[in-house]
Amino acid sequence: MLSNTTAEVRRYYDRHTARFIAYGQGGVEGAIHRAVWGAGVTTHEQAFHYVDDCLSKAFLTLPSSDGSRHVIDLGCGVGASLCYLARQLPILGTGVTLSPVQARLARARIHAAELTDRLRCIEGDFTDLTLELPHADMVCAIESFVHSANPTAFFAQCARIVRPGGILAICDDMRRPTIDVAAHRVITRFRRGWHIHTLIDRNELRQLATAAGFTHRSTEDLTPHLELGRPRDRALALLTALIGWLPIDSILGHLTGGSALHSCLERGWIGYDLALFDRSQ
Repeated sequence: MLSNTTAEVRRYYDRHTARFIAYGQGGVEGAIHRAVWGAGVTTHEQAFHYVDDCLSKAFLTLPSSDGSRHVIDLGCGVGASLCYLARQLPILGTGVTLSPVQARLARARIHAAELTDRLRCIEGDFTDLTLELPHADMVCAIESFVHSANPTAFFAQCARIVRPGGILAICDDMRRPTIDVAAHRVITRFRRGWHIHTLIDRNELRQLATAAGFTHRSTEDLTPHLELGRPRDRALALLTALIGWLPIDSILGHLTGGSALHSCLERGWIGYDLALFDRSQ
């Protein structure tokens, strides 16, 4: 049976996913994660696939294999990243999402992309060790690790499914050291609005990964490449200031969380990192 925290995250995405796609900048691409304007990026399409392209480059560092490589996307959303990777790489793929709404949309996307022979999406809690997942050469979690109520269970699952020599990629928000007294209040607003259960710093992430049998390969700070301070964001900040602290399940509650996150990123209280780990042989 789902825990209360897990059920809250599932309900959050069931309620808001259609809105994220309809009104978010990445809706055309099916991307409900952030645009990253890294080196060489000139279009929104490229920005929304920047992290996907980083994963693709990491995948190509794996030793050659005669068989099909398997990629698992933990917290796959509507399957946009998995479909994109499958168009770039000769992979089999499995997406996992808590949300039945997202699972349905992901399966429709996979079908429309004519990738049903290579990709699938399953509904479930990606930290549940009873969930039947295949072994994988790469496991990725894009903006989903923070929703895990138990980061130790997350890494236990990854250690179970990533093959020796494989790669674990985590792209998410990480805490930065600060003595600013205002940080706690704004971070709490972010966590509350977006149902964030695990918000740790880089060192804690590495310690958890090491304890689970992974070796740190690299961490890239993507924060400087995010779109911060846009007029749209300023308008949302004003709106959420007027709205105040809405109930956690409010239809507009995610706006307060998003506005708080932007403040945290701008002030350096939170950073957006892409961390890669190798599974010990």
